[in-house]
Amino acid sequence: MKRPEDIANEERKLSQLAAAIRTRRNALGISQEALADAASVNRTHIGEVERGKRNVSFLLLIRIADALDLKLSELLSAARL
Repeated sequence: MKRPEDIANEERKLSQLAAAIRTRRNALGISQEALADAASVNRTHIGEVERGKRNVSFLLLIRIADALDLKLSELLSAARL
């Protein structure tokens, strides 16, 4: 069973990633729908990722980084992960 502090730490990391994705998407001036199309995922899924409500698979994270014209390492660095 996960300890409450472990759950809080995971939620914080998802929030950091969400903020980095949203910030980059906004800087590029693209919609969630455009990002979703570029990453081959449903727009609702991207919305949940950007709100920190969805844990992202490794392969989807790579597709999102590519769609944001970033290396995965750059996206993770922007999220401070």
